[in-house]
Amino acid sequence: MKKKPNPKKKKSFKKFILYFWALFAFGILAVVFLFLLAGWGALGPMPTFDELENPETNLATEVISSDGKTLGKYFLENRTPVKFEDLPEHLVQALVATEDERFYSHSGIDARGTLRAAIFLGSKGGASTITQQLSKQLFTGVRSRNISEAIIQKIKEWVIAIRLERQYTKNEIITMYFNVFDFTRGAHGIRSASRVYFGKEPKDLKVEEAATLVAMFKNPVLYNPYREIFKKNSLERRNQVLKQMEKNEYLSTAVKDSLQKLPLTINYTPEQHDDGTATYFREFLKDFLSDWVEKNPKPDGTMYNIYKDGLKVFTTIDADMQSAAEESVKRHMTKLQKEFNRQNQNNSTAPFRSINQAEVNRILNKGIKNSDRYKRLKNRGISEDSIAKIFDQKVEMKLFSWEGEIDTIMTPKDSIRYYKSFLNTGMMSMRPQTGEVKAWVGGINYKYFKYEHVKQARRQVGSTFKPFVYATAIDQLHYSPCYQLPNTLYTIPKGKHGLIDDWTPSNSGDKYGGNKTLKQALAESVNTITARLIDKTGPEKVINMADALGVDVSDMDPYPSIALGTPDLSVYEMVSAYGTFANKGVYVEPFMITRIEDRNGTILYQHSPVSKDVLSEETAYVVVNLLEGVTKFGSGVRLKTNSEYAKNRIDYQRAVTGYPYDFKNDIAGKTGTTQNQSDGWFIGMVPDLVTGVWVGGEERSVRFPSITYGQGATMALPIWGMYMKDLYENEDVEVSDEAFEKPENLTIPIECDQLQDVDSDKYEEDFEFGFN
Repeated sequence: MKKKPNPKKKKSFKKFILYFWALFAFGILAVVFLFLLAGWGALGPMPTFDELENPETNLATEVISSDGKTLGKYFLENRTPVKFEDLPEHLVQALVATEDERFYSHSGIDARGTLRAAIFLGSKGGASTITQQLSKQLFTGVRSRNISEAIIQKIKEWVIAIRLERQYTKNEIITMYFNVFDFTRGAHGIRSASRVYFGKEPKDLKVEEAATLVAMFKNPVLYNPYREIFKKNSLERRNQVLKQMEKNEYLSTAVKDSLQKLPLTINYTPEQHDDGTATYFREFLKDFLSDWVEKNPKPDGTMYNIYKDGLKVFTTIDADMQSAAEESVKRHMTKLQKEFNRQNQNNSTAPFRSINQAEVNRILNKGIKNSDRYKRLKNRGISEDSIAKIFDQKVEMKLFSWEGEIDTIMTPKDSIRYYKSFLNTGMMSMRPQTGEVKAWVGGINYKYFKYEHVKQARRQVGSTFKPFVYATAIDQLHYSPCYQLPNTLYTIPKGKHGLIDDWTPSNSGDKYGGNKTLKQALAESVNTITARLIDKTGPEKVINMADALGVDVSDMDPYPSIALGTPDLSVYEMVSAYGTFANKGVYVEPFMITRIEDRNGTILYQHSPVSKDVLSEETAYVVVNLLEGVTKFGSGVRLKTNSEYAKNRIDYQRAVTGYPYDFKNDIAGKTGTTQNQSDGWFIGMVPDLVTGVWVGGEERSVRFPSITYGQGATMALPIWGMYMKDLYENEDVEVSDEAFEKPENLTIPIECDQLQDVDSDKYEEDFEFGFN
């Protein structure tokens, strides 16, 4: 007998169904309402339309060479954006295959991925799309550990992701994600990551390199290829990315297998402020930009920020010429320092000479008070006695050496003495016709030696000042290079030119006798004849000449002694002044920046050249002709010395790397050596390039004991020779090897018969140099 249906149960089931659908509808409405609340900003701030249109990220200011290469950046986050067309196809494919396979088919939220994540509780992959990850990077930040806050964050990311999909194309979203991601090690964005980890632009990445970087999107620390501890993780994750590319048919199985067998290799190239090319120049440029932004606000009145606003600074520096300059400094200074250290082995006050212990202590104490360590301790209120004890306590530290960094234990006071023992350098190269600075080396290593020696440092210039005296005599008195003066001791009496005592300069080596032409006298750097010339012109006229040539003469005393190079000047001033001679008498102010653009390419600054006529073309050419004599039969003759001559010299095997140079073209230049060999100079010119080099110790008591090594021809000239030799061998660099252009209707005679056959051994002292 059949049971009759229980109407109560049937009614109860219908009620259950009704409640289920009501609850389901309520749930749907609640979710929709929750999303609406998020969109209205009720769950916390949401990005505005403008913020979605222009998401705020910190963009590095990029310093770009004249040949389009990145010299360096200023940044809080090392981020330089790229365009989609700059991304190689396999890099985009690797990201999509690994992070969001259905990226091109969803509208910001992957429903299938979300459902899969919900069912399997995330064990088979998460549900975040590339667009959601981008919204997190740009607007919501690090996920909260509070569950309710994390849920709200996730909802907001969904809403923002949908809005981003409406606002941007898929390719724009991909590009933004690559640009915003932090790859650590100071690499924000794909361009910085590509340069830091592989030393190349993104477009040049190989498939396996692209996969290595995409592997880091999962966790940039855990899968970082730089850290030894994580290299295994990085390799495994890279190979997983390659497998995903095969799965999505971006790679064939054969290619995937071959790429997975490759070892994990990187070319780590850090881009911190102390690293890279032209570090001293970039530091100088940063000061210029800091001044510029204060005087040039944005249209809304706020100031540009060189660390965040993504400016592009286009400079005159040539990347190849800069690299050649830095390499020449390194090659020469490594050997020069080795010889300097050898000669100090038996020096009880090393690295100082001709000073007593009290003076040594004064120098070291001054170094202590100038150090960052001292300033930090002083700011903490620590007493002088306690600071002195701290500087005498040994600590672990890294030291600079030409063979690489040294890990050691040393007292901070001893480290100051150690760094005082290094010879340093300043070098600048400029196009005289335009004023474009093509290379700038402010020291031997910016990380350890912050003081800049191109424009900041001013050192005694020695005989490199003498051409200003000769130029004044030629300009004012119309002297010819063939004009002769007696090479005898010459006294300018007290009272004349403001002298309080008689002034009788002597020649190097006390060499006197006979008459010498101006060309001989400058080539041999004869002091007595230079003294006669400044007596004839007067010191004021020479100072006026130096001023017109771009030299700061505000501290220059109008005494005849300036003729021998007593003033302290910078490499920057000396190069710009000599450039006037090479540029037919027209002074052109050096400049380093051609233009500045904002992140959108709008030009904010454009260089305007500054020039003035200083000398007639004829006078300038005659000065150049005099300076050519220096490299033909004076202290710079080694630049023209051929190999056979060098091989016959006993010191050839000990010579500076790169010697002999064997230049065949016309070169004008002047060496300079100061009292007690504290400073060595060489300013050298070809028709379209003027380059100046200074070498010396931070303290003037840090010097070679004799002229053999302490002269400009040994300390500074080799850097110029190596640099120019590298430039002439580089097909991508244009440097003239032609003669200086001779003016039409030259009225001043420049050919001197008695100079045709000069015995180079006559100037043997200038050649006594070498390295053990």
